[in-house]
Amino acid sequence: MCTLEKRGNIYFLTLTGSDEHRLTPTLIDSIRSALHRLRTESSTSPCFALITTAHGKFFSNGLELAYAKSNLSKPQSGPSTLELLVSELISLPMPTIAAVNGHASAAGMILALSHDYVVMRKDRGFLYMSEMDIGLVIPNWFVRLLKCKIGDAKVRQEVIMMAKKLTAEMAVERGIVHSAHDSAEATVDAAVRLGEELVKRGWNGAVYGKNRMVLFDEVLNHEKIKTVSKL
Repeated sequence: MCTLEKRGNIYFLTLTGSDEHRLTPTLIDSIRSALHRLRTESSTSPCFALITTAHGKFFSNGLELAYAKSNLSKPQSGPSTLELLVSELISLPMPTIAAVNGHASAAGMILALSHDYVVMRKDRGFLYMSEMDIGLVIPNWFVRLLKCKIGDAKVRQEVIMMAKKLTAEMAVERGIVHSAHDSAEATVDAAVRLGEELVKRGWNGAVYGKNRMVLFDEVLNHEKIKTVSKL
C-alpha cells in the first residue's frame, strides 16, 4: 500500500513494504485515494510539491504479469484505473518528483515518468520497458507518454524496441532522469532539495497543473480522462 505524509510544504507519497510494488488494482486505488487527499489538503495554499518514492529495492515492477497479458492488448471502452492515476498525477496542481529508489519496470517506469522530474539512485535499479522481452504489445497511451518525456527518437527506440535497461547514469545521459545519486537516502534528499527550490518559486498551483495538462495533451486524449483530470 502507500502512505501520504506532509513535511513543511513537501508531501511524501511512499509505496510501503519490501515487495515489488506491483500496480495491482488495490495499490492503484490506494495511490489515487492519497492523491485525492493531497488535492483536497493542498487547496488551502498554492505552494506545495509532491515526492513519490518507495521502500525496498523496487520503485515499482509494473502491473501483475497475468493481468497485463490478459488486459493490456484488449480494446477498452474507457480509461483503465492506471490511466486515471496517471491523469491525476498530470493534473495535480503542484510540481511532482519521483525519487526512484530501485527498479522501475514497464508500468512502473510509466508511473515514474508521470512526474515532472525523476531523480534516481545509481547503485541499484534500472528503468526498463519490458514489453518486448515478455511478449506484450505496448499500450498506445504508454507510447504517447514516452514521446512526451523522451524527445530523442533513437532513445525511444532503445527504450521501447530494444527493451534496454537503463541505469540512473545512462538515463541522465539520455535526458530521461534529472539527476543520479549514490543511495536511496541521497536520492530522497536530492528530491527534497529540488522540491524546496520549486516551492520557493511561489507558482500558482492551479496554473501549474493546467499548463502541465496542455503540455501532456496527447497523453490525455481520452475525453473521460480529461473530465477526471479537471476535478
